[in-house]
Amino acid sequence: MSGNDPEKTAPEGTRLNKFIASSGICSRREADRLIESGKVKVNGITADLGTRVTENDSVEVGGRSVTCEDANIYIAFNKPLGITCTTDRRDPSNIMDYINYSERIFPIGRLDKNSSGLILLTNNGDIVNKLLRSENGHEKEYIVTLDRPYDSSFIKSMSAGVPVLGRITLPAEVIPVNAKTFRIILTQGMNRQIRRMCDYLGYKVTKLKRIRFMNIKLGSLETGKWRYLTAKEKQELLNE
Repeated sequence: MSGNDPEKTAPEGTRLNKFIASSGICSRREADRLIESGKVKVNGITADLGTRVTENDSVEVGGRSVTCEDANIYIAFNKPLGITCTTDRRDPSNIMDYINYSERIFPIGRLDKNSSGLILLTNNGDIVNKLLRSENGHEKEYIVTLDRPYDSSFIKSMSAGVPVLGRITLPAEVIPVNAKTFRIILTQGMNRQIRRMCDYLGYKVTKLKRIRFMNIKLGSLETGKWRYLTAKEKQELLNE
């Protein structure tokens, strides 16, 4: 399932198909099919399409229990240029209003307003704090385009580390793509790190796009669209 979701959650709970989809088991459309075929039970009773659930309800899909924890929200979003990764709705370019998700979620980390690509959002504050600890060394992969062609010494310096904000950046994997473009895999998240690294070496970044965070890839997700993480993606994310 992908796309913007303006649906509002009613006071009495969350729509059952949304609850199941956000667990990563399947898409919302597939959840509807499972419900229609009688394979979903709520509190031991076969559910219908209009059923809503709360954290106190017991949900089973094909005999498998889906808990409230399973249904924590984890979203991968392909952020367009010009959108700010802030929950402050006073900022007209804030990411919350752009996505317009029906429940309170917040971004995991930041992606510059002038950068695009993969950003994760969730309602699980514990996982946010865990993932943002720099000592965990989570990989983040970017495609970067510069204002002019680079040389081999640039790649060597970017790989080894350069001074940024009073310290040397950690070693990074840097893979040339073409004369002005390269991929870089970082394991730290200093403020505007890639742009500052390139600035130090005398280059300006003209385009920066994040394509991977840990095991989660941007893939073919269209700019401005989002999707729920799959069960496999979520499992690896939570096991870190």
